[in-house]
Amino acid sequence: MKFGERRFKVPESVLVVIHTAAGEVLLLERADAPGYWQSVTGSKNGAEEPLVETCRREVLEETGILIDEAACRSQTPPDRQMENVYDIYPQWRHRYAPGVSRNTEHVFGLRVPRTVAVRLAPREHLRFEWLEWRAAAERCFSPSNAAAILRLPRFLA
Repeated sequence: MKFGERRFKVPESVLVVIHTAAGEVLLLERADAPGYWQSVTGSKNGAEEPLVETCRREVLEETGILIDEAACRSQTPPDRQMENVYDIYPQWRHRYAPGVSRNTEHVFGLRVPRTVAVRLAPREHLRFEWLEWRAAAERCFSPSNAAAILRLPRFLA
């Protein structure tokens, strides 16, 4: 990338549902859209960045939780990754290259102890809450985020 050149977001991202063994889900309120609650999300830094690395980086950046590669595992069996393809909200399309209107989101799950320290990135999030999984799904503004949370009981056993 040349100096002064605008860097667009890669239209491939992760959604990381952070939860406890008891089914409590960590939700974050967006700083750029107060009232919009979500799980950890974020785009790949570049087309070549492995999804697991995107997962680890975004969890650390948004919550301060440092995880190892094994801890950030797909919520679905390894042979069938869960992906969502959706239209990028109009208010966020300026972050992507001209003509890009769809994003592919890869869903991951991360089980942590309820006592894990959460340190928010203040430019990204205003506050966090731990909610029972059904209440967390209802609070999410994103339908794909809510759907991922509603799948959580399958992975708690």
